[in-house]
Amino acid sequence: MNNPVCMLRMPDVLKRTALCRSQIYRLIKQDEFPRQVRLGERAAAWVEEEIDGWLRGRIERSRTRTASVR
Repeated sequence: MNNPVCMLRMPDVLKRTALCRSQIYRLIKQDEFPRQVRLGERAAAWVEEEIDGWLRGRIERSRTRTASVR
């Protein structure tokens, strides 16, 4: 059985990432953050799994840099 895809709206993405709206859109423009999915004419959301993966990547990079500094 396939796992359902869970979508996050902007307020949830802001809370999860601790970024501001403008920073998220800046990172998207630089291809450094997952792109949102258009759900309708005026609705968009992000795939939860992609946001979680992005966060894990940031954590990993942070830990790798910290370990190499020691």
